[in-house]
Amino acid sequence: MTFDRNHSASFAALAASLWGHRALILRMIRREVIGRYRGSILGLAWSFFHPLLMLAVYTFVFSVVFKARWGVGTEESRLQFALVLFAGLIIYNLFAETANRAPYLILQNVNFVKKVLFPLEILPVVAIGTALFQGLVSLIVLLLAVLLVNGAVSWTAVLCPLVLLPIVVATLGFAWVLASLGVYLRDVGQIIGIVTTIMLFVSPIFYPVSALPEAFRPWLLLNPLTFVIEQARAVLIWGELPHWRGLLLYSAVAVAAAWAGFAWFQKTRKGFADVL
Repeated sequence: MTFDRNHSASFAALAASLWGHRALILRMIRREVIGRYRGSILGLAWSFFHPLLMLAVYTFVFSVVFKARWGVGTEESRLQFALVLFAGLIIYNLFAETANRAPYLILQNVNFVKKVLFPLEILPVVAIGTALFQGLVSLIVLLLAVLLVNGAVSWTAVLCPLVLLPIVVATLGFAWVLASLGVYLRDVGQIIGIVTTIMLFVSPIFYPVSALPEAFRPWLLLNPLTFVIEQARAVLIWGELPHWRGLLLYSAVAVAAAWAGFAWFQKTRKGFADVL
């Protein structure tokens, strides 16, 4: 297999890179997932137990200690509140894990920079693929919990991939930008850590959009996580169809963002070796 040394930033180059290196991407994702739990007694089983334990903790803290309620119905139980909260956290964790890793991807793989034939652009793809694995395990835990609490899972849950795909694409574009900036500006990693923490509380994870005063709601809707979190809850928990027009618009913006991020990465990668 040969690689383009000119580092084209075209959309065709983006598609060709992802497709041409798909086997390498999958191998690297598999290596990272297995490596994360290597040496532990439970191994990959931790990927299942971790979200299960977190769901139990969130249920106790927010519904028992804080006595929080979502307000979706008079008969809302503590477990129902936990499910709504957990659905939002799955989306947030997918974004936050990738964003927090992105500024260090090139710095932690300096040996790849010096290999002319290695496709550096796949490193953010591997990062988001690893986050996706954990996200899918958490999604399975959520669906099992919905089945236990509600007695059934709505057929609209099959539409969840369509809801999640745009945020995955947009996050990938963001990761390409951060991976590049992390080489030239070492403070980016610290800044992103603060930003992702802030986004945890300015996203409708612990509260519904309707809980905010009307003057603040438009600002919350500018958060790229808000729409996806709301739509994920709709299809997974409430059995509603997604907002198709909004999803189409979000998808178009996500593709544009991914392409822009890829173009930025390709244009700036020429100086990686000099800086490192």
